[in-house]
Amino acid sequence: MWLAVIILAYLFFGLGSFFDKLVLAGKPQPNSYIFYAGITGLVMLVLIPFANFGLLSPQGFMWVVLDAIVRVAGIYAMYKALEKFEVSRVIATIGATQPIFIFILTLIFFGQQIMSLAYLFAFLLLLLGSIIISIEKNHELTANYLKITMFSSAMFSLDYIFSKFVFSNAGFLQGVVWISIFIALLVSLFLIPQKSRREIFARRMVSNKKTQVSFFCAQASGGLANFLQGFAIFLAPVALLPVVNSLRGIQYVFLFFITLFFSYFSPRVLKEEISKRIIFQKTISIIFIAVGLVMLVV
Repeated sequence: MWLAVIILAYLFFGLGSFFDKLVLAGKPQPNSYIFYAGITGLVMLVLIPFANFGLLSPQGFMWVVLDAIVRVAGIYAMYKALEKFEVSRVIATIGATQPIFIFILTLIFFGQQIMSLAYLFAFLLLLLGSIIISIEKNHELTANYLKITMFSSAMFSLDYIFSKFVFSNAGFLQGVVWISIFIALLVSLFLIPQKSRREIFARRMVSNKKTQVSFFCAQASGGLANFLQGFAIFLAPVALLPVVNSLRGIQYVFLFFITLFFSYFSPRVLKEEISKRIIFQKTISIIFIAVGLVMLVV
């Protein structure tokens, strides 16, 4: 079941990335974007009647707070990177390196886990597919680029690990609600500095109807994707957490086909270069990902 859930999650992550591209066509504003993304996450409070909601144990609260901190730190670092570098490169680099971080962090926090040879081979194929699909032509890897994208990737990887601890202590629905509450509290701190507060309430990021609709769709898609991803993390055994994340290449497959569709049929919405080289590269990566998926299912 976790496999079906995470594939559906990456479909919505792909849609969210597409709408993010429309919102972030100009220079992004990290403080504003993170604040509104964190506050809109409070929609998860509707789950309270179904979550057997209550106070957590001290250990449970500790993992919730840590998870909220690393998730906000990862998002903030990602959007700081987007101020200086291209959206597609930043997102792809972060996504391609996460499975490696999660594999290492799983060993650190949970010890050596038993994974069958079939799952291990599937993990390697999925990882290779994610790396191939994220490779950009003439992409210069500077020290600043690597520092900020690797930090963001590490924070998102810790989010995977800490989420598993949260769900183990609090259950899935209650864990989701508490994480959304603490994230909202953290992003509220962005209201304290005057410069940040001015940026948040200036609303330049959502200054026209097209951008407003794109922002709303990005948040709705991202929120649903995060919920489904959390459910997959809750369902999957600890040993398979790296495999769950290595499936992220599917997100870029979905994003590629969505971008391809709009580039050909509605270029006024989004137009990107789709060359034969890019199609060949994506096709090779899709083959690796497809074979890895077959190995997981069989």
